[in-house]
Amino acid sequence: MHKFIQNQLAILTVSFFVTVMTIPGYAEKPARTQPYQNEQWLRYPAISPDGTQIAFTHKGNLFLVSSKGGLARSLTSNAANDFMPVWSHDGKRLAFASNRHGNFDIYLMPASGGKAKRLTFHSSNDYPSDFSIDDTQVIFSSTRLDDVKSAQFPYGRMEELYQVPILGGTPKQIITTPTLMARIAKDGHRILYTDHKGYENDWRKHEVSSRSRDIWVVDTQTGKHKKLTSYPGDDRNALWNGKNDGYYFLSEKSGSFNIWFAKLNSSNARQLTKFKKHPVRFLSRSEQGALAFGFDGAIYVKTTDDSRAEKLNITFAIDEEFNSSHRKTVSSEATEMALSPDGKEIAFVVRGDIFVTSTDFNTTKRITNTSTQERSVSFSPDGKRLLYAAERGDSWKIYATKIKRKEETHFALSTVLEESLLVDTGKEAFQPSWSPDGKEVAFLENRTALKVINLKSRKIRSILPANKNYSYSDGDQHYAWSPDGKWFEVDYLEPGRWVSEVGIISADGKQKVRNLSQSGYNDAGGIWAMDGNAIIWVTDR
Repeated sequence: MHKFIQNQLAILTVSFFVTVMTIPGYAEKPARTQPYQNEQWLRYPAISPDGTQIAFTHKGNLFLVSSKGGLARSLTSNAANDFMPVWSHDGKRLAFASNRHGNFDIYLMPASGGKAKRLTFHSSNDYPSDFSIDDTQVIFSSTRLDDVKSAQFPYGRMEELYQVPILGGTPKQIITTPTLMARIAKDGHRILYTDHKGYENDWRKHEVSSRSRDIWVVDTQTGKHKKLTSYPGDDRNALWNGKNDGYYFLSEKSGSFNIWFAKLNSSNARQLTKFKKHPVRFLSRSEQGALAFGFDGAIYVKTTDDSRAEKLNITFAIDEEFNSSHRKTVSSEATEMALSPDGKEIAFVVRGDIFVTSTDFNTTKRITNTSTQERSVSFSPDGKRLLYAAERGDSWKIYATKIKRKEETHFALSTVLEESLLVDTGKEAFQPSWSPDGKEVAFLENRTALKVINLKSRKIRSILPANKNYSYSDGDQHYAWSPDGKWFEVDYLEPGRWVSEVGIISADGKQKVRNLSQSGYNDAGGIWAMDGNAIIWVTDR
């Protein structure tokens, strides 16, 4: 809660103070110089029911190409992100997801091209996976509201399955079970789907855990669900075979995602592709049995189960959709901020770069201008240096930028800056924090281990070991130097417990953490008070 409040205050403050700023070189979508040959990152291929065409996503737009490759034709040219095309069974329509109005909604358009019609209007993201057998409904997953009888009600993190009429109307929930990539059988009441047990990254590879995904089939007439796969890792993206007595799916059984086939009544599965290093993604199938899928940014077609998968040579002949660069005035979009010690400057992050603005004058200075992300910016105690983390090369590292000329006292009016690398251990290092005297920098290594580097000796010492915390996402850890620099307040986990405690630990790295909260509830976000003689934190006790 404390971290959330800090972030929101930062965004509001920057929006108030920074009213005009230009960022050259930014484009809503990457520029296009045509024609392309074998352009990479062709995503979400969907082969048509008759097997003659493939719809796919490229740089936020939908394209159509022959299933043998060749010149691709543009279907959409919207400034938003259009992706995840799904064919109707008669091959006349395409449903897809687009964020033209903020979040992803379901749209419908003729497969030959034309104006797209918006079908859903909910504030949650909607993702299509199939049409009803009679092609009157689009099937989609969305995180809206669980059935009141569901054990997960009213949990708002997992998707339910819905359908919406192609003519427009109110969507109807099919099942409340967390459901992804659902496919309807020809009988109209059996549904193959991928379950969703947790909210880790969808693109994570080689995961073997309790939330690894499995393939299920549900009969909507009886309400019975049957688990079809049992591999401890990920199985996903199931498709019916022609007789609807078996299914194709993607699995990491062989080490990387490949295509497998299994019968509904059998636990044995047969591997159909043997790609290595990169995962197979976005599996689709025609009525004649041809499989189309993505691998390493390209589109492949496998005409039969036993044939060789062929990479398609796809070309484009389209003009640039946007200028390669343009200037943009930004009055919001700041993700974090830091006030200088004298209150004369504010450092903030916009679009992954660091800027400093004066609080007295309408002057803003760009500090970093890289293709990678910078964050966790702060001023040194003397206000002459900026500290931040940057994702450059193979890992996050800690950097500092200082004003080079002694006669220049503030960043916003400086002319020469010098950046230096402070921490590069080969491991992830971010969320840095100056010591009160500016002689040391604390940081997180591999997300959870708290360490300190002495800037003069360059020696690094461990403060809090990694086994005292667990990180779900960037920025979810908290620590704070004491005003005298002798202690740290830390949020941490006690052994065998899954609730956050507030503790104190010596900054010399020679002592164990002491539990201050000892409540058994979640305690977090401690801040020092009364000149370091007290700590205030939030709790849900």
